[in-house]
Amino acid sequence: MATQDALSQGRASYQQEAWRDAHAFWTAADREVPLEPEDLEGLAACAYMLGNDSECADLWSRAHHAFLHRGDAEHAARCAFRIGFELLSKGMGAHGSGWLARARRVLDDAGVDSVVRGYLLIPEGIRAARANDGPRALELFSEALAMGKRFGDTDLVAIGRMGQGRSLIKMGRVAEGVALLDEVMVAVTAGELSPLVVGDVYCSVIDACTEIFDLRRAQEWTDALARWCDRQPELVPYRASCLIRRAEILQAHGSWADAMDAAARARERLVTPPPKPAAGAALYQCGELHRLRGELEKAEEAYRQANELGRKPQPGLALLRLAQGDVDAAVASIRRAVDETTDVALRSRVLVASVEILLAANDQASARGATNELRDIAVSMDALFLRAAAAHANAAVLLAEGDNEGALSALCEARDLWRDLEAPYEDARSGLLVAMASRKVGDADTADLELTSARRTFERLGAATDVARVDELRKALPAKGMSPKGAGQLTGRELEVLRLVATGKTNRAIADALRLSEKTVARHVSNIFTKLGLSSRAAATAYAYRNRLL
Repeated sequence: MATQDALSQGRASYQQEAWRDAHAFWTAADREVPLEPEDLEGLAACAYMLGNDSECADLWSRAHHAFLHRGDAEHAARCAFRIGFELLSKGMGAHGSGWLARARRVLDDAGVDSVVRGYLLIPEGIRAARANDGPRALELFSEALAMGKRFGDTDLVAIGRMGQGRSLIKMGRVAEGVALLDEVMVAVTAGELSPLVVGDVYCSVIDACTEIFDLRRAQEWTDALARWCDRQPELVPYRASCLIRRAEILQAHGSWADAMDAAARARERLVTPPPKPAAGAALYQCGELHRLRGELEKAEEAYRQANELGRKPQPGLALLRLAQGDVDAAVASIRRAVDETTDVALRSRVLVASVEILLAANDQASARGATNELRDIAVSMDALFLRAAAAHANAAVLLAEGDNEGALSALCEARDLWRDLEAPYEDARSGLLVAMASRKVGDADTADLELTSARRTFERLGAATDVARVDELRKALPAKGMSPKGAGQLTGRELEVLRLVATGKTNRAIADALRLSEKTVARHVSNIFTKLGLSSRAAATAYAYRNRLL
């Protein structure tokens, strides 16, 4: 009777997603009388949700053999698939492939037409996607989706559609892929999927949003995942991954202290032996935050540990070398990263870093090439973050090339996008470039205002290295009250002509207004361009407005 009570309470707790209670009741019942395979499956699922990896593998193995003994090939194959898939996700390729092969053999020997065959297509699709074979991955996930529909399996339908979406994104068909991911999330939020699948779908969709730099979607789904986890505080497998993504989003939005707390908690949960596959990502995120905060020794150690756990530490390590003043090492590191990185999302991040490093090394030609590639990726992916990064990179290169007006124009675009994305650190970094460009055209007031604003942001964030950089730039500012560079060289008549040019008047109209010949006005305009280092009437107009000459 006690055993029956424990079984009943275990099943009820499982339905209520009270994983620890269900685990305790079923375990107690199993000590008295070995559980039936259906209850073993449930107990294995509880162990999985609680993060007890070795226990859940043993339980699924027991359930697999129990189903085989009963002659239930389909459920035996399902258990074998679950074991194999989890082993593959933990990097145990040979062991995992063995269990997947067993699942196929069980079905083949029994001659069973089962939905499990659709699930067995998923690892193949993931392998194709990781090999950048988008068309093959799309084919496999589409086949899995069709089998899910045929058998009425909502979990497989969701997984297949999610795989389709991510494959399309890999193939550059971002809008189509994102639409499929949004459709999958409707099934998640409507409660149509089993708990074992919900967390995996959340994590995969958030990864996809991060890969395409869709920060708004990433934040929306990360918040939803956090709420789902909060309702089940015992969860382990998804909470750590959620924390890594949460750290990335908090960092982007300027909440660095909270981001470090989330990354550190993810690291603690994932590094505990045996280290989980995402442990390297957690350590890399810690390294990024340490680097941004000027804690360079801590960043170095975090990147080293991330590398040991399989997460290549680029582009963070190259930027760390730049922050340490070792430009040659930074250049060598980032060039290798550019050569070796083919994944478009990661390559975008590497290109952003390469522009900064190459400009520090005075290699403007290579920086321009990296900027052009980054711009092309931003256009193809239509991602606000990449568009902002490309505009910022373009401005930095233009500034190095001496095109101050072009740089200021590009920076207007970058800053509008950064503010739309609520990315204060990147906005402040663009503000530094505005200050440098303004200083070069003689606008000391704007340069001073931008430096003051940027320094305030960097101080609030705790960006010690950037605060020091602002202080260095401020030393080079001309004293307040000085005329804008070049403006003092203009004659009174040239100033008059410049003001009229800024109102949009043609040379003919200016000549009429000042009672001069058109030829004389043309000469004045040419002199103005030469003295101020301008190349167009639009640049002259911007200069006049910026320096309050109207």
